[in-house]
Order: sequence, then structure tokens, then C-alpha cells
Amino acid sequence: MKQRGESRTVVGTGLGSGVPVKMVYTAENILMVSHIRNVLEAHGIDCLLRNQYLSGGAGEIPPMVVWPELWVTDDAQYPRAKELVDAYLTAAPREDSWTCPSCGESMEGQFMICWNCGASRPENDADA
Repeated sequence: MKQRGESRTVVGTGLGSGVPVKMVYTAENILMVSHIRNVLEAHGIDCLLRNQYLSGGAGEIPPMVVWPELWVTDDAQYPRAKELVDAYLTAAPREDSWTCPSCGESMEGQFMICWNCGASRPENDADA
């Protein structure tokens, strides 16, 4: 059974080619699945997004069956993809605040750029 924000291994075929693919992530929210896809693609991992438009079938089809799914198209990249997904899902948000060196505005820890003037967070604060 699918779990919210699940990362699991399922083997299927991609794009009707018979090429094996593995599902690396699924969630009920297409925005979250799309964001995870962007994270993986930024690391050079090709992905296939399935069930992107299937949510309209919920009710006729069991709700968890229509969840968007993210599949890795290269079997060799699956371990790295799984590692990246798990690291992203378990990462704690930064809570250390910082002060912009350009305008003096106080920023919450998750921001790397000042919302007021656009200055970057100082290097010594970014590693804290």
C-alpha cells in the first residue's frame, strides 16, 4: 500500500520501450513530486513522472492509485536517486537567522538571499 511521501522500489517499463525503470517517490501532491523530480534532475538523474494528470479519476479509481509517481529511467542511477530523495525528505529546515550585511534586514535561516535587497547570505553564515 502506498504511503504519503513514500520512497520505494517498484520495477516497471518506461515509455513503452520495455526498458526497466524503478519508482523512487510518490506522494498525493503533484507539486512535491515535481520538486523532487527537479532535485534529481539537478543532480543529472533522468526521471519519468507518471500519473501527472490522473488525479481527476480519484473516486472512480482508488485515490492512492492516482497519486503522481516519480520513476528513475536508468537502473544504475536508482541508488543515488533514492539516497537524494531520502536525504531531502529527512533534512531539517534551517532555523538560524541571519542579518543582511547590505541593508541590515533580519532573515530566517532557510533564506539564502535577502528578500529586501537581494544580497546573498554571507559565506560564513551559510555553513553554520
